[in-house]
Amino acid sequence: MMKTIDIGHHNYALDKALSVLETEVSTAMHDGNVRAIKIIHGHGGGTLRNAVRSWCTEQEGRFRAFIPGEEYDMFHQDSVDMRSACETPKDSHFGTKNRSVTYIWLW
Repeated sequence: MMKTIDIGHHNYALDKALSVLETEVSTAMHDGNVRAIKIIHGHGGGTLRNAVRSWCTEQEGRFRAFIPGEEYDMFHQDSVDMRSACETPKDSHFGTKNRSVTYIWLW
């Protein structure tokens, strides 16, 4: 199962958005049913996108992988493997090079 977390359309301050992200990711990790998370951070000026991706990088080892939306396609092995493991063949962002989303593949 893939969970979607939308922090890009709530006009959160940056620290609030990252706090919501941390809480949602931690909850999903303990849920046991969630295998992947799609984070919608929006296009905007890139501040939130960069902060989300920096946060993901800082969490190295906590996740199997994190995948920027612009890399989420059939040529990116983690993307293909994550979609197969999570049974998400209908994700509308697959192959669109969409910079407004980031994916986390959980262990």
